[in-house]
Amino acid sequence: MSAVNGVSNVYTDAYSNYSAPAVKTEVTEPAEDKTAKAAVTFEASAAGKEKAAAMTKEDRTAIVSQLKADAQARIDQMTSLVQKMFGDQGQAIGLSDDMWKKLANGEFEVDEATRAEARASIAEDGYWGVAQTSQRMFDFAMALTGGDADKMEEMRGAFEKGFKMATGTWGKELPEISQKTYDATQKLFDDYAASIKAAQEANVAATTMAE
Repeated sequence: MSAVNGVSNVYTDAYSNYSAPAVKTEVTEPAEDKTAKAAVTFEASAAGKEKAAAMTKEDRTAIVSQLKADAQARIDQMTSLVQKMFGDQGQAIGLSDDMWKKLANGEFEVDEATRAEARASIAEDGYWGVAQTSQRMFDFAMALTGGDADKMEEMRGAFEKGFKMATGTWGKELPEISQKTYDATQKLFDDYAASIKAAQEANVAATTMAE
């Protein structure tokens, strides 16, 4: 349970300080399946940049909105589960840092149904699993920036700041799955930056040979 909320905090806080989005990010009404993963994903490569750059502003805005709506639906679902769990134990608790700190400190008992649901969420193929969560973060950055390499680095910085904010909310080092998600997200940004650099160097070499 604590791992799920550690991951969700990172996701929701990650880009809160990004001040220059390339597209509007208002959340529109989500699709009928509010927890479905957005269909569009981006490679962490120059090919991914071309895909993002070729999209219209409206298309990228729709991707951002869907990602945000899907994540919020999942977060609301998990928050409700946590509040019910505390309520069943006679602890009325609202949306505050105290809720996350109580989770971090193990101040609760988990019934088997809740435990099973949490485990499924963070499984390898689960919504809050490392691969899916890190890819959503990268997709969000690509849709916001249109693949602009410099703005992607700004998004990386916002992600890093968001991770620190989530750690503060949690009250101590985040669970292992959050650390793994952080590393996986950083690798996507690293792979992307390396691919863009390689493509730029290849273009320079081709231009030099043509002269």
